Amino acid sequence: MMKKNYKMKRTISVKQFVVEFGDSISKHMKQRLLELGERCILNRRDESHILDFRHVEHIKYECCCGSEDGAENKKEYAYGQLVVKEGNLYLTQDCVENEDIMQSPVVGEIYSVISSPEVQLEEGIVGKMIDESNIDYVIDNILKVCPKVSAEHMAIIAKYVTVDSAK
Repeated sequence: MMKKNYKMKRTISVKQFVVEFGDSISKHMKQRLLELGERCILNRRDESHILDFRHVEHIKYECCCGSEDGAENKKEYAYGQLVVKEGNLYLTQDCVENEDIMQSPVVGEIYSVISSPEVQLEEGIVGKMIDESNIDYVIDNILKVCPKVSAEHMAIIAKYVTVDSAK
């Protein structure tokens, strides 16, 4: 049985991700991933190498699914799930979904266009490799649907960084 790592950060920035896993990722891929940094954070559960993209402001959207009485509730979008395995970066077919999170429709669209072969990454997790040939497509399509950061959020982070560097 594997020991649980209680010291592992559950939420990390894209910059932290690049520092932690970027040894085998090309400079171009790092730059493209960092473009998501102003809008996205990465969340992980028990596995340090399996991470979901979510908006930094945790915006919730209407969702009628998941409620037994048919009442609408709100959930946050996951814009993709990354798995780092043997130095390679993979986009998975599905993101984690629960009572607070639902998969953005863009995930399936991006996944279906990636021409890499499917790989069984973990039990129940299938993914396709992200490399130089498809990183631009992946990042561009996530940026199309992931909302920009609000002025209110920018005002808050302006206290900690210069606003120009956050843009």
